[in-house]
Parts: sequence; C-alpha cells; structure tokens
Amino acid sequence: MTFCLSGIRKFTKLWKSNPHHGHNPLPYYLSLFLTNPCGIKKQQTWFSLKALSPQKTKGTSLLSAKARHLRNEEGSTVQVSSDSPHLFAAGAAKKRSQMNPQSKQSKDNDLPPVRNIIQLPTKPLTSEEWDKLKEDFKGKTDFENWISSQMAHCHSSVDVAKSLLAWVAAKNNGIVGYNLLVKYLSLCVFHKQTSEVIDVYEIMKARYKSLESGGYSLLIRGLIYSDRWRESLLLLEDIKKVMTPSKKNYNDCIQGALLHQEVTIAWNLYQELLSHDLIPMMETLKAFFDFGKDINDDQYSNKLLDILLYLRNNQLYPGESFAHSIKAWFESIPGKQWKGQFTTVQKSGQCLGCGKTIESIHLSPEEYEFLKGRIMRDVIDGGDQYKKTTPQVGNGFHCILRLLI
Repeated sequence: MTFCLSGIRKFTKLWKSNPHHGHNPLPYYLSLFLTNPCGIKKQQTWFSLKALSPQKTKGTSLLSAKARHLRNEEGSTVQVSSDSPHLFAAGAAKKRSQMNPQSKQSKDNDLPPVRNIIQLPTKPLTSEEWDKLKEDFKGKTDFENWISSQMAHCHSSVDVAKSLLAWVAAKNNGIVGYNLLVKYLSLCVFHKQTSEVIDVYEIMKARYKSLESGGYSLLIRGLIYSDRWRESLLLLEDIKKVMTPSKKNYNDCIQGALLHQEVTIAWNLYQELLSHDLIPMMETLKAFFDFGKDINDDQYSNKLLDILLYLRNNQLYPGESFAHSIKAWFESIPGKQWKGQFTTVQKSGQCLGCGKTIESIHLSPEEYEFLKGRIMRDVIDGGDQYKKTTPQVGNGFHCILRLLI
C-alpha cells in the first residue's frame, strides 16, 4: 500500500539527505510521497514507510455502600473451569486406570475425567450467593483470587466484581487484599469507569505508601480521562524514583495531556521519553497528528515533521491507522493544498499512483564494491574477512555504507 500526497509546496526539512528506504519484499508497503507541481522544474520529494495493612474505614464503607443496591439484579451465567486434580498425584492410580482401561471396551464407555465446573456470575451476588459459589469451588487455589483473576480475564461487569469485593470486605473486617484491588482496578480501567478508578485510587493512597509498577500503570491510564488527570503526572514522578517509566506510562500521560489541551506538557513528556532512549508507541505519535489537524501553528507543524524524520531515520513503519492520521493532517493544513491517496507498489518498486520508482535497499554491484572497499580500507585496514563475501551478504552492511559516505 502506498500513500501519495500532492501539494503546492514541499517540506524540505524532511529530505536534507537522500532517503534510504526501499522496496519491501512483503506484500504490504506504505510510502509517503510529497509532490511539488509548481515552478519551472517539477520536483517530487518523498519518504518511504513500510506498514507492517488493615484498610482504612473510608475504603471499606466505600466498597460496601456501592454494592448494596446491586444485589437484586438478574442475569445469566458463564461457565468457567477451575483447576482439576493432577492425574499423577499420589493416590490417582485408580483414576488413571479408569481413563486408560486395559481390557477391550467400546469407545462410548471411555469417558474423560469429570472436571469441576463453576459459573462466573454476570450479575452482582449477595453474600449468601458468594458463599454458595465458594462451596461449589473445588480448585486448588484460593477462591477469591481465582475468581477475581477469571473476572479480569473475561472482562466481567464492574458491578459483579464490586459485589465480590464487598463480600470479601465483610468477611475480613473491612480488609481487601492488594491483589483483589488491582484486579478490580483493571476492570474499571478496561470499562473506563472513571469514578470507580478514583475510588480505588483513594483507597490505595490511604493504605499504601507506594505501589508496584502494574498498580501505578493502571492508575495512570484510568486517571487520564478524569478531571484529576494531573495526578497521573504525580504517579509518573513516583515511578521515576525507583525506575525508568515505560513507554506505555509516557503514552498514557501524553494522551491525557493532549486530551486536556495541555500541548506543552505533552511535548515535554515526549522529549523526556526520547531522552531515556525509549522508542515511542505508534499510538503516541498518532495522537500528536490527530491533535494537530486544522491547527495553524508552524511550530507545532515543525514538531510533527520532526516525528516523520524520526520515523525515517530509525526505520520505524506506521500501520494503516497511523498512515491515515498522517494523510489527514497534511490535507488539513490551513492554506495548503495537499491531497493524499492510497495506492500500491509493484514488485519492481514503481508506484502505480505517481509512477515514481522507489529506491531499493538492495545494493547494486557498484555500491557493493564501494562499500567493500571502504570497509576494507577504513575499518579492517587490510584484513581479509570480507574478500570472499557476496553482494547478498553485503546488503547487511548497507547502514554502514550510509554512515561512511
């Protein structure tokens, strides 16, 4: 797939040096061409992108109160299997003999072992119903942790998970374990239940002085959609005290800043991410382009062009969704007349949209000989390691050639 853009002028900043992307042997290929049809001499500029402790009373009452009105709702159930006893445990010989009978029997009589089946509720349960479900559970693991893990895996309703926490809190003098809180938080974040995220955040602040990285990441992602999104920046600072935040942490904070029109904060976070030698997530870069649509700001536009230059220099290839965002941004620039279209590239490297042939990443015989000579002279200094190599092997040194030229 190729993305072509035509406009009344070109952005020369992106192409101060010769582009080095070439034809991709995979069937899916994305290239961005910028064409300047005006002037005495028609010029075309382009770059290539390949797509490819006891809990505080406040927290306890909060969980209990929020679950009271949910106990009379009706719903269906989903079957989930708990861990079955190991067939090679002590005393299991009889069961193995029953599964693999030595005498000749009909296949209809060879039944598989019966596994314990319980049902994941899809409606909030009362304490009595949770007690009954626990009685039916015959797995080896702790029931509360197992059922909460299954809920998180199946993205169960927040209301159902809330009734589980209220049941656990009632049985344990208001104490809900950290693992249960985190699994409940993951559900709230998945369903974008911002008010619930804030409630869990308050409980965790009251109970724990610090969290593990997973808890921080969930809170950051959940808070960015709320009016308290700036507190996600404070959590990011807490992470920095013990480790380098992940690119996902930076992505969430940048998304939150852009969502709340704090452009300077977003760009500062982006530069900080790069300073840690982290490769930005594509959705982070896409967010900047989506935010920049219809914005008449040369400084912002230059920063977006820097992102394109970063992609090219680091051979990072956006997917189709990101390519659409780039296309939409170019076409939305006020006062310009860029026009983009998606097309395909032939195996020969020729674009069917504009007819231009994409520069190949494969070395020509002349380029290979030049590369070999420079490496022998400037790097190896007379060694014979590459005297018997081939142009195919030489392609691996293409980047070295770019550096040496």
